[in-house]
Amino acid sequence: MLLEKYLERYADVLMWGLKTARSGRFKKGDVVVLRGNAAAMALAETVYGRVLDLGMNPVFRLGGTPGMERMFYQEAGPKQLTFIPPGEDVFHKAVNGSVFFHAPESLTHLAGVDPARIAKAAVARKPLRDIIMRREDQGVFGWTLCAVPTECQAKHAGLTLDQYEDQVVRACYLDASDPVAEWKDVYRRAGTIKRWLNKMEVKAYHVESENCDLTVTRGEKRKWIGISGHNIPSFELFLSPDWRGVRGVYYADQPSFRSGNLVEGVRMEFKKGGVAKLEAAAGEKFAKSQLSMDKGAGRVGEFSLTDTRFSRIEKFMANTLYDENYGGRYGNCHIALGASYSDTYDGDASELTTEKKTSLGFNDSALHWDLVNTEDKTITAILKDGSRKIIYQNGKFLR
Repeated sequence: MLLEKYLERYADVLMWGLKTARSGRFKKGDVVVLRGNAAAMALAETVYGRVLDLGMNPVFRLGGTPGMERMFYQEAGPKQLTFIPPGEDVFHKAVNGSVFFHAPESLTHLAGVDPARIAKAAVARKPLRDIIMRREDQGVFGWTLCAVPTECQAKHAGLTLDQYEDQVVRACYLDASDPVAEWKDVYRRAGTIKRWLNKMEVKAYHVESENCDLTVTRGEKRKWIGISGHNIPSFELFLSPDWRGVRGVYYADQPSFRSGNLVEGVRMEFKKGGVAKLEAAAGEKFAKSQLSMDKGAGRVGEFSLTDTRFSRIEKFMANTLYDENYGGRYGNCHIALGASYSDTYDGDASELTTEKKTSLGFNDSALHWDLVNTEDKTITAILKDGSRKIIYQNGKFLR
């Protein structure tokens, strides 16, 4: 369990993240929902106090146990799988902030459950997520999330619990006397790189590594964003590309735990923007089932790069929040299958209608699945004038 001094610092960082992630200001009377697993109770309690101190209204929701989740997906009838509790849409339209504390007791408890049932429940809840995304675009909602060390995460990462906790402390700068100041510095430095990237007139990006040869079309009216307070920790810079121009081969060498299933060694071939072929060393059947979740599940919604100069994450953590921000020797590139992010639109995101998103090639899906490559790679920007410029090499942006 994290020491008390780390819990206090963690809470400070999460409150910084929550405020930074929202374009509008929080005010007294705002509603902030805190959600998490039982193992995160000590940290959730500390953040609860911070929210109260600001005159806002915290609402705490405890996540179900692994047994409850497995029981639901195995035994629920068709109507139960898609059931939305009364008033849930009203609550989503009223909430102003969210902090999620990820502290799982199991990562593989849904192995063997029919993936179609999991997908059906996810699709049913997508309208609630759409409400939240619209509120975020309007500046009236902000969110952040974090991970709390647990035995099961440490076990799947091949670490002791103490080693896992040490990596969490380092990654979040909790070993600093003023971790919020450290995050503000990372935020400032990342801003310099984002401005550099966004000034370029880029048509596409080319990813080359031992097992990747992927071209990603930037798309019109796009901007690079990231390190915005949404995730703690977060070191990635990313955009939502025009999914229609993605082509080539992508390989995820990092394992991925999703919906209680383990997937490893995912290799995908993209043609005309969609996954034409998928192979996996482990969990292939489950991985393929994710692509059939809905029409947009086999398309790319995010393209991301992490610079080793920012990230202090050096180990596989069996947690996407950390693994998609892996630093190590060569940083990482990751793509996400499924939903795109409207805040990567270079304009007023609140004006983005469904029709406009479609015309610009923003992808829509109930799925958002990050798949990470940590190989040594070169990222080349193919400029609109036909020239090429290397922007990322040896794990670093060349800025």
